Amino acid sequence: MSRNSRHSRGGQSFLSNARRASRGRGGTTGSIPGYVWMPVVGLTSTVAYSYYVFLDEVPLTKRKRWIATSPEWERQMGDQEYKQLLKQFRYDSKSEILPPNHRASVTVQRVGDRIAEASKTFASKNEKASVSAAPYTYTVIRNDMANAFVLPNNHVFVLTGLFKYVKDEDELAAVLGHEVAHNLARHAGEKISGGLVVNLLARILFLFDPSGVMSMLLLGSNSLLHDLPNSREAESEADQIGIHLAAYACYDPRAAKRVFAAMKAGAERNEKGQLAPPEFLSTHPSHDRRIAQFDDWMPKAMDEFSGDGGERCRHIRREMAVARHMASHSAAEREREQAERLVVDRQW
Repeated sequence: MSRNSRHSRGGQSFLSNARRASRGRGGTTGSIPGYVWMPVVGLTSTVAYSYYVFLDEVPLTKRKRWIATSPEWERQMGDQEYKQLLKQFRYDSKSEILPPNHRASVTVQRVGDRIAEASKTFASKNEKASVSAAPYTYTVIRNDMANAFVLPNNHVFVLTGLFKYVKDEDELAAVLGHEVAHNLARHAGEKISGGLVVNLLARILFLFDPSGVMSMLLLGSNSLLHDLPNSREAESEADQIGIHLAAYACYDPRAAKRVFAAMKAGAERNEKGQLAPPEFLSTHPSHDRRIAQFDDWMPKAMDEFSGDGGERCRHIRREMAVARHMASHSAAEREREQAERLVVDRQW
């Protein structure tokens, strides 16, 4: 027998013994030890189960997304934030909460009530819509910023700077419809859920990299590749749902295009030739994109607005005109009385 043959048989004997030893320890040939793969499989199964359990669907658009928060928790959070913001605005020297009988407050409340009622119609046709039984609150803030926002559980804030671009009730309905749409689609819960996952992953990475470099890379890339695109998508969904709410409430959904065209013109005047940041770095779609998207969505919204030959909305819009006239008359009377009291106070 040659030396090479003995070495060959010795090597085969060694491999055979190694395989038997591996099987004796409960493993298989070439397998990863159980104490390694079992936790990995368990964690993967848990993550997959959690993903499908909390998978949700956006009403109307049917987009799938992951939400770990409950509607009840979101509403409690919205109530708490609402109270904190009221305190903040009361002590802010640059802002003022307008009284409920102010012209702007009365108008926002009147239009908002119709949009809130329309949200029930929308929910009846879209089972995934989240509707709270709490009444809507509309708070108008005297502030030069052109903005409006909503908190969970039906708390809407409107800043008076917005009225530079909103000139009638149809345009105001477009803005309020957009805000109410965020609540119907639970965009706040979606954003919070995404933040919970990223923060958890960042903490896990910190265990392997105490310097925090990997965690910072994760947070930065998540903002650019997930948070910002997701925010723009949520804004587009609110635009789309919002014009349907306006149409259900018999406000002309085409007014939404006028609002964003005015905002675009205002932004161009303010920028004075400066380059705007690229869209992928923004939380909102560009004005051009939003205006173009309205063209795609408008036919269905107009079908709702002009259904039955437009008779329903013609009747309701006549009622709106009467309500506007009565509100204007009441406001004028109230302002006259306030002016008279002011004259008397000065005389004394």
